Amino acid sequence: MRYAIISAGEGSRIAAEGSVLPKPMIPILGVPMIERLLDIFMRNGADRIAVIVNGENRDVVGLLSSLCGVMPIDLIVKKTPTPMHSLMELAPYLGCGRFCVTTVDTVFSEARFAAMMDEFGVAGYDGMMGVTDFIDDEKPLYVSVDSEMGITGFLDSGEGCRYVSAGIYALQADALDILARCIDSGQTRMRYFQRQLLESGMKLRAFDMGEVVDVDHVSDIAKAELIAAKRV
Repeated sequence: MRYAIISAGEGSRIAAEGSVLPKPMIPILGVPMIERLLDIFMRNGADRIAVIVNGENRDVVGLLSSLCGVMPIDLIVKKTPTPMHSLMELAPYLGCGRFCVTTVDTVFSEARFAAMMDEFGVAGYDGMMGVTDFIDDEKPLYVSVDSEMGITGFLDSGEGCRYVSAGIYALQADALDILARCIDSGQTRMRYFQRQLLESGMKLRAFDMGEVVDVDHVSDIAKAELIAAKRV
């Protein structure tokens, strides 16, 4: 199983609120956010982990460079305009089978993540998307599902939807061809990519991740630590 972390943003909002550490280095339960993700991936069968960072902070690059000696990390140092472009840079490192990608600031229960990866390994779906009914995002992407958690739509409006995207994507390698077509057509938003997966005929399943938070503000750190501490 290949994993990937998108960490190419600037973290400008949390820096403006007074955080002295770059976002990937902010500790969650005493461990830098990006290192926590790497540890979780290693405990969930990672063959390789591709990480993209913008390179603007030497501490982040230094930490990852040191971890390359003890973890199977493919490190890409490049600034990209959008997360979709970051994923395109990661694509050559994701192999020909299953992969899972998320952003560095997405904090979730490790137990729920492990359950999602176990289910993705046996489910007859082309992809599995982490979802949450804990809506704490400024512009959430709503996810409509059927009675068996099969995804029927990715929506900007939440009418009739219980879930929003948690920003955790488990997919087959075929999805990267669709990603390339999205980029070539000038589309730059991840939600467009997800819609194109459905429109291309892929069978996608939602997995309830429980509470999930994106650490965009200083106030999110305490929420993230409560979620990370959960054992279920």
